[in-house]
Amino acid sequence: MHTKASARMDTHRKIIHIDMDQFFAAVEQRDNPALRGLPVAVGHDGERGVVSTASYEARRFGVHSAQSIQVAKRLCPELIIVPSHFDRYKEVSAQIRDIMQDYTDLIEPISLDEAFLDVTHNKKNIELAVDIAKEIKQRILQETGLTASAGVSYCKFLAKIASDYRKPNGLCTIHPDQALSFIARLRIEQFWLVGKKTAEKMHKMGIYNGAQLRDYSLQGLTTAFGKAGQMFYDFARGIDDRPVVKDWVRKSVGCERTYEHDIHTKAAITIELYHILLELLDRLHRTQFQGYTLTLKVKYHDFTQITRSITSPELLLTKEQLLPLSKQLLHKVTFEQHPIRLLGLSIGNPPSASDTKPHREEWIDQYLPFEGE
Repeated sequence: MHTKASARMDTHRKIIHIDMDQFFAAVEQRDNPALRGLPVAVGHDGERGVVSTASYEARRFGVHSAQSIQVAKRLCPELIIVPSHFDRYKEVSAQIRDIMQDYTDLIEPISLDEAFLDVTHNKKNIELAVDIAKEIKQRILQETGLTASAGVSYCKFLAKIASDYRKPNGLCTIHPDQALSFIARLRIEQFWLVGKKTAEKMHKMGIYNGAQLRDYSLQGLTTAFGKAGQMFYDFARGIDDRPVVKDWVRKSVGCERTYEHDIHTKAAITIELYHILLELLDRLHRTQFQGYTLTLKVKYHDFTQITRSITSPELLLTKEQLLPLSKQLLHKVTFEQHPIRLLGLSIGNPPSASDTKPHREEWIDQYLPFEGE
């Protein structure tokens, strides 16, 4: 039985989603005026490089985030590739966070360039959330020289969609009275957490927009999508009671490397795995993270991906523990006929983990940024 079938939309909350426009590229263009007005992509300029963020000038040519640098160059021969400067992006992100904290302490960062704010009870006693969003946007522009888009509504789902609705430099409010009709008109691809494969599956089910999603039964959606089916069922009805969470619980720490050229010999893979392990140990030391489970991540030349995990009865803290376990996991992977383009190791399953709290997995990638637009 659907426990939320009779639930009403909680319209008393005031949620803002702030999303920086082309953040990494915008910072590069701001810091280097010679790049302004030109097609710019931030990423590693190599055979296996991937676009982290593309400027709007580059997007007109079809260049977009997560795209191969080589494909991006073919689409836009004049494309300027700029290497990532994460320390700078973090610095600017901290500036933006400081601005937000002048209005509320209930801030949930999603990445360096976006965050949710609960301003139901805000520090400046401003009645309308849209007025707070306007102020934040204006201050970000004045203090950083960058533009942001903002979405305002009573829940995270709609605030997120609203921030994307009028990009760039947009501001959109979805009022509770308009929510159901707004959702009904949304293409299913616009729903938060509906990716390409999910959209294709929904299309096969005859679901192309919010109205058709709302007509689908809870049982049908949960059969097709598991736990996510409940979420889609609720979203279609404007129900999203997830709170804005100030503190995240880290569930894992990892690092990975994408290679310029595929590796396929045991010797090369073992050496690379050792270097990643040393990087992981350093990361564990700096974050003071501890966990019981080691996971090996492998992406092959054809972009298929597998993971292999092993759990220890003791906390995994040292090279002496992790090295034999990582080799043991490697034995479960075939690579002679399947060259490898990416290797990663992570530690998870911390002793204090709670499934009731939101979490995120942290990876460091040599070329692919762990934060993106």
